[in-house]
Amino acid sequence: MKKITIGVLFGVAAGIIDVIPMIIQNLSWDANLSAFTMWVVIGFFIASVELKMNPILKGIVISFLVLLPLAIIIGWKEPVVLIPIALIYFLPFFLFPR
Repeated sequence: MKKITIGVLFGVAAGIIDVIPMIIQNLSWDANLSAFTMWVVIGFFIASVELKMNPILKGIVISFLVLLPLAIIIGWKEPVVLIPIALIYFLPFFLFPR
């Protein structure tokens, strides 16, 4: 249970980091709440899913899978917005090749 609590707390921290620029940009509260809760859920999943891989890679894979349905909706209307999202997710694979 301690592992899940830590995962959720890291999710809360990631959600706050993600939402701060969104608030500065005056995005809608539903978008802010959606992004925040997505990171809390990702933190829970990372802490509770047992995948036999590097923990950093596990976090990237799980967060990518959770974001994928939203990315399709976002990219359908504004495909250019997916470029920074893709860079954030795939940059660690180039920085830390295995």
